[in-house]
This record gives sequence, C-alpha cells and structure tokens, in this order.
Amino acid sequence: MHDNDHPEKDFPVCAGLLFGLGLGGFFDGILLHQVLQWHHMLSSAGYPATSVQHLEVNTLWDGLFHVSTYVCVVLGLLILWWAARRTHVRWSSKLLIWALLVGFGLFNLIEGVIDHHLLGLHHVNETVPPAQWIYWDSGFLVWGALMLLGGWRLLRAGWQETPAPRSGTYRSCPLRPLPTCERAGTQHASRSLAVLPACRCGCSPAQERWGA
Repeated sequence: MHDNDHPEKDFPVCAGLLFGLGLGGFFDGILLHQVLQWHHMLSSAGYPATSVQHLEVNTLWDGLFHVSTYVCVVLGLLILWWAARRTHVRWSSKLLIWALLVGFGLFNLIEGVIDHHLLGLHHVNETVPPAQWIYWDSGFLVWGALMLLGGWRLLRAGWQETPAPRSGTYRSCPLRPLPTCERAGTQHASRSLAVLPACRCGCSPAQERWGA
C-alpha cells in the first residue's frame, strides 16, 4: 500500500505522546504534590513529610521529577516544530487530542504501576487512612486506562478528517529528502508543486522533481 494512503503518518505522533507524558507529570507534580499535598516523591519510601529534613529530601526529588516532565514537553515542542515547519496536510485536531490522551494515560499507568505498586515510593492520597490507599491507587490506574481508551476512539475519527497528502507534496518526516531541482541541484522546502516558486536557476515548478 502506498505511503500516502496513511495520512496519520504525517502527524508527529511522538510530539503528542511527549506532550501527554509531560502534562500528565505536571498535573501530578503540581496538583497532587504541591497544591493538594497528597503525597511527595518519596513520602512512602522512608521520608514521610513529617519533618523539615524529610521535606527537603522530597522537594529535591519532586524537582527532579518536574525536570523529567519538562524535558518531555521540550522534546515534544521541538518535534512538533520540526514537523510543522515543513509541508503537511491539515491535521485533524482529534489526532493531537488522541496523542495527548494516550501520553497522559501512559504516564498514569507507568507511574501508577511502578511508583505506587511495585516500588511503593508514594501513593496517590496519603492523607486518608493507609487502608484506603489501594482504592486511590487503583482509581489512578483506571483513570489512565480510560484516557487510553478514549484516545484510541478518537484515532479513527482523526484519520478520517485528515486528508491524504497530494502527489508531489513534501511530507513532514525529517528523514525524507527535500525536493531537488534537476537543472540547478538546489533544494527547496516548498509546500507543493502548486505553490512552488521558480528556483534561482530560472526553471519552472514543473521542471523540478521531488525526493522519493
């Protein structure tokens, strides 16, 4: 099947997933760690927030956690910028929402399984009696799974709303070569043959070929 039959491949999925992971981390770190103060990064790993010394340790690890989420957002922004500055079809907004939901849901599932259940570093709501922690931890996982399911439901609708790239349109993948002028060998980052300006050698858009 031809690559143009898959318009979703033009959408920078990695960017959306990284944004979702970063936003999920910021939601957890800002709302649950700082605003509500339900838990901290190591509050169930021998550093309960009951003394200034323990709070200092948790503040450090909360900060390192935020650094990782910040890196995810920055990488997602760079990938999105790389793709958006090149020619692409008009992406459906559902593709971005799908990727954000999947990334956010993955964060909840990964963080919930590893930090809450396997390592026991902290739990979602440590302000309630310990016997109730499992319910909050399980709800966190269910929430993540629901976001994953909701995201996948949007995926097909996003594919249908995103038009297939026209023949001759440069794709947004950074691994694809730029269109090359046969006469002068110059490379263009133009949008399509329909709007491609004449190159400096004076040839017309019809005299240019596009990279495979």
